[in-house]
Amino acid sequence: MITAFIEIEANICIIETHKAELMSKTFKKADVITLSIAHLMHDTYSAFLAPLLPLLIIKLNMSLSIISFLDIIRRIPSLLNPLIGLLSERAGVKYFVILTPAVTAVSMSLIGLSNSVLMLFLLLFTSGLSAAFFHVPSPVIVKEAAGDRVGTGMSYYMVGGELARTLGPLLVTGAVSWWCLEETYKLIPLGLVCSLVLLFKLKNLDVHREKKRREKKGNPRELLREHGALLATIGGFTLFQTGMKSSLTLFLPVYLTNQGASLWLAGISLSVLQFFGVLGAFLSGNISDRIGRRTTLLIASSGSIIAMALFILTQNTILLAVLGFFILSTTPVLMASVQDTNSSMPAFMNSMYMTVNFGVSSIIVFCVGFLGDRIGLEKTYMVSCIFAVGSIPMAFLLPPTGEKVSK
Repeated sequence: MITAFIEIEANICIIETHKAELMSKTFKKADVITLSIAHLMHDTYSAFLAPLLPLLIIKLNMSLSIISFLDIIRRIPSLLNPLIGLLSERAGVKYFVILTPAVTAVSMSLIGLSNSVLMLFLLLFTSGLSAAFFHVPSPVIVKEAAGDRVGTGMSYYMVGGELARTLGPLLVTGAVSWWCLEETYKLIPLGLVCSLVLLFKLKNLDVHREKKRREKKGNPRELLREHGALLATIGGFTLFQTGMKSSLTLFLPVYLTNQGASLWLAGISLSVLQFFGVLGAFLSGNISDRIGRRTTLLIASSGSIIAMALFILTQNTILLAVLGFFILSTTPVLMASVQDTNSSMPAFMNSMYMTVNFGVSSIIVFCVGFLGDRIGLEKTYMVSCIFAVGSIPMAFLLPPTGEKVSK
């Protein structure tokens, strides 16, 4: 009888283990959508800078080089990403995701009140620090919720971010039109409500697997040694792509207003670019689950280069839709490639990806602004398009992960 009891207990353990394995592979759509909404809430405020630049240039008498430095200031906290990643391995990551939308909302809604470049620097640095604490741990939660469909999960997550960059310019441009530049602080309460909603949605988030993961010890040096080549390849791909991406997402309103377009039209054009980026982000991760990360990146990088060249030649703003679709579809694929490593310290690995991404981007953004001052934005667009050709061979160097993952 004792033997039978032991056998029953063993069978129960096997069943529970098998059930846990199945659950870990299940795509938890509700949790993934919640994280996507969190991304939407946070990044809507992060998207305020670009559409306000034409007004801030006049108010504070800034050059394009200074504008580039503004974006770098916002990215400087990315240097802390490895520390944030290690902290996320030891602390509850959901509280970072809950708090940061409120912090970012306050700092970005106050930039209209800036009466000096220094004040603008401080506000953007604060928003950058808040963004780092949001973006490092949240993809790890998405990965856990996505099961064996990591690419699809990252697409859902990035849809929130890209949709925010569509809604953000419309929201802040509408606020300026309804009130004025100095009264954008009236948008702060919406951000505070966002954090309260996230507190309600995420307070019962299942962190059992997260706790279990933190019990496993990992060596950051060993991880960097093992996956250094992947991070270097991703850095190279980002290096060649960022010039084209930043010249559009950061300088498009300035470029269009210099050509005589209204601030409203410039904001709408940026929203069109970002809206079709939402579609690209939504589809690219799912596609990469089926045909592979490498193949998806090759298609996206080639398509963006062709669309950018046509936009420069024709000045047809309709091409911004095609350009947005391709150029903003690469991020979910790169994030999925990092999570494909299945390391024992996923938050740290994501933090290293964010460090490489933002570090490389900061250098290129400054170069774009410097060139814009020296040779004009139109010629700078041409240079960035030619430079982006280098992203194609970098995509070939990535491992062909993600093919035909079962549903």
